[in-house]
Amino acid sequence: MKHFLIYTNYHKDPDGEITAKLIEYLTEKGQKYTCVTGADGSVMPAEMIPEDAFCMLVLGGDGTILKAARDTKNVDIPLIGINLGTLGYLTEIEPANMDFALDMLIAEEYQMVSRMMLNGVVYDSEGVRTSERALNDIVISRRGSLQINKLRIYVNGQFLKDYDADGVIVTTPTGSTGYNLSAGGPIVDPKAELIMLTPVCAHTLNSRSIIFSSEEVVEIEVLSGREGQPQSLEASFDGGNPVIMTTGDRIRIMKSEKTTEIIHINQVNFLEVLHQKMRDI
Repeated sequence: MKHFLIYTNYHKDPDGEITAKLIEYLTEKGQKYTCVTGADGSVMPAEMIPEDAFCMLVLGGDGTILKAARDTKNVDIPLIGINLGTLGYLTEIEPANMDFALDMLIAEEYQMVSRMMLNGVVYDSEGVRTSERALNDIVISRRGSLQINKLRIYVNGQFLKDYDADGVIVTTPTGSTGYNLSAGGPIVDPKAELIMLTPVCAHTLNSRSIIFSSEEVVEIEVLSGREGQPQSLEASFDGGNPVIMTTGDRIRIMKSEKTTEIIHINQVNFLEVLHQKMRDI
């Protein structure tokens, strides 16, 4: 008997119908389950998650997988996504195939893959303010009025470049198909280990993404704005946990020691999903 965690995005399953079917099937198969999310959007605190949990079944889209990874960042629990959105890169199981997928999990017929994560440390003149992890990306973007942001980039402590832009995206291979892609960044196989930096709406004609090895440390400093005016930006981690940064603040981004474990059952690989996405454009 295995103990499954159930993480439901109730915006995608508003009446709980698919969640109920999942629970019914697990019960029929004699499996244990714990629902870690409530219809009100609440999430079970990490310290209360059962220690014997086998994996977490995430019902939603790719965004839900990212949120689940963020909510369980201090718990080593593999994730598998049940797709309640459009075709995604992380959620591979369709509701129609849910029973088959559960049978495969119960029989331990699956593959486990590790996805690289980023760690971002925000600090000011007084020291470290916060530290967060991200599976997809860390984004430094403007707040408030439509103004040009001035950012300075360092790599391993060495000055690289100044950007006048709406912001910058620092992403993992997993996150290459997210905001990075929309901003003109490259698509990368999620099995790779590297760090990408992509400017957002840079005010230059020759601005391109820069790719670093996963061992490099990227640091971004918020400079003074036009005519020396102070700037206020926001650093977000997988689209959440926003941290306000002002002139003089820095964020140091590097490969995290922690990875996110993703369970695969289908034999559909990244290239096949990418082919389908590109065909639908």
